[in-house]
Amino acid sequence: MSDGQTAGAGRFDALRALASRRERPGDRLLDELARARTGNACDSTAWSPAVAARLGLPAASALGPATFYADLAAPHGRRHVRVCTGAACFAATAGHPLDAVEQELGLRAGGVSPDGAVSLQAVRCLGHCYAAPAALTDGQACTGPGLTGQIAGRAPRTAPSVPGADTTGDPVLLGSGPAAVDPLEIWRRTVTTSDPEEVREHVAASGLRGRGGAGYGVAAKWRAVRRADDTVVVANGDEGDPGSYADRLLMEVHPRRVLAGLALACFACGAARGRVLVRSEYPTALATLRRAYERACEEGHFGRDVHGTGRVLEVEVGAGHGSYVAGEETALIASLEGGRGCARARPPYPTERGLWDAPTVVGNVETLAALPWIVSRGGAAYARRGTPSEPGTKLVSLSERFARPGVYEVELGTSVEHIVHGLGGGLREGARLAVLQIGGPLGGFLPADGLDVALADAELAARGAALGHGGLVAFDDSVGPADVLRHTWQFAAAESCGACSPCRVGSRLGLELATAGEDPGEDWVRLARVLEEASLCAFGRRLPAAVRGLARAYGQRFPAGWAS
Repeated sequence: MSDGQTAGAGRFDALRALASRRERPGDRLLDELARARTGNACDSTAWSPAVAARLGLPAASALGPATFYADLAAPHGRRHVRVCTGAACFAATAGHPLDAVEQELGLRAGGVSPDGAVSLQAVRCLGHCYAAPAALTDGQACTGPGLTGQIAGRAPRTAPSVPGADTTGDPVLLGSGPAAVDPLEIWRRTVTTSDPEEVREHVAASGLRGRGGAGYGVAAKWRAVRRADDTVVVANGDEGDPGSYADRLLMEVHPRRVLAGLALACFACGAARGRVLVRSEYPTALATLRRAYERACEEGHFGRDVHGTGRVLEVEVGAGHGSYVAGEETALIASLEGGRGCARARPPYPTERGLWDAPTVVGNVETLAALPWIVSRGGAAYARRGTPSEPGTKLVSLSERFARPGVYEVELGTSVEHIVHGLGGGLREGARLAVLQIGGPLGGFLPADGLDVALADAELAARGAALGHGGLVAFDDSVGPADVLRHTWQFAAAESCGACSPCRVGSRLGLELATAGEDPGEDWVRLARVLEEASLCAFGRRLPAAVRGLARAYGQRFPAGWAS
């Protein structure tokens, strides 16, 4: 099949074919757009065509992403402030994450001062959920109750590192200290003394499932990959679920574990190329991973002749540009190709035709980080952890409303009640838990008296929730049920990629119904059916379940009609 031809359909994609002839600019295009946007207060439609022209591409190739990605579409002053409006910051500010910052700067979100000195952008999560509220000002984090003073320069910036703790006694992901084995040493031993089939057997025996939200079996995905010379493995560090920051912890504190896991996955899948995509909202993680990769190359772990084996393995670490849906694997691939981060119809699946039509395996950062432990200790040892149907450990992220927020490594099957009250210590200052969001806005909600459920996909699904990335956001009574409902629909309307009309239009209609504050009646019943049955990806399909779960969690306090 020739470049630019759509796999499985025989259609010719002229833009893709042209990009291929121009050496597939991909990240180069998006990075050039990001550089052009820095300090530029003009509308992206005014300056992006010139970027495309410099790369020998038509204007449309730049206009698409420049108007799609939040970081590229938002005007930038000489100082650019990004304020988190995600679930944890929403809960920490009684539902008003932007008000104080807008008042301080004299700007509305999405605006720039008349002199171009400062701009303000609302983002969905910055990964500082444990110290909310949070903002980034020119890439530097500010957190906590004194946020506005820090942004204005009246107070020193405070941005505590991510608190993390193992609760299992034998950590798979959070092991550290002098006794811990260097994960890249496990990679060295594997590549010099083992073979790909042995790694595949360990992973199959482990029962490891993807930790990014979909929960697909890793061994099954690896078996599906069409092994070829151009096979590529992508580490997905675009941790977009508001309330989850476990991937940020891994990339900033354990980058060698992430890189070793990526190397092992490439080895098992026959890939000579790896890609890592890190959220733009995680600038420290991006810099840390890049430094770690450079050092690993110097040590011989990557390059044209890995540890004298003749094996080629080269990795590129790049940044995202602000899109939740671009964390979905087909949208992620579209982003890496330099396009809008929209979900694509399947089949073909990425394992057959993914990045530039090459066989592609996409793995979440936490999933890949588990591989060194599995390969060194054996798949059977991992399978004995957790539950028989869902083995292993999981990182859970507890938000700022908890008395002891942070990332905890727990066995799958651990009671949510124990995580909330035992590990998290309940809510700070004796506040009362109203509802618990689990697995991001589309994961679902549990009532305060309904936490007697195991942290596992099957058990949570029976309660109308989903594990997702494992973020737990506590809402207390400072935020009303109607406010949480509107916040959920605002997230959906803002982050829908727009690739399919059921989700693009449906998310906006849902927001209108929620804002009206009335019983949505049959309008909601019809909208929910269309979203569930016709949306292209899980983003739209999960929305009705999340809203119904929120209605059930609040019970009689919730606006009538939404539980239908």
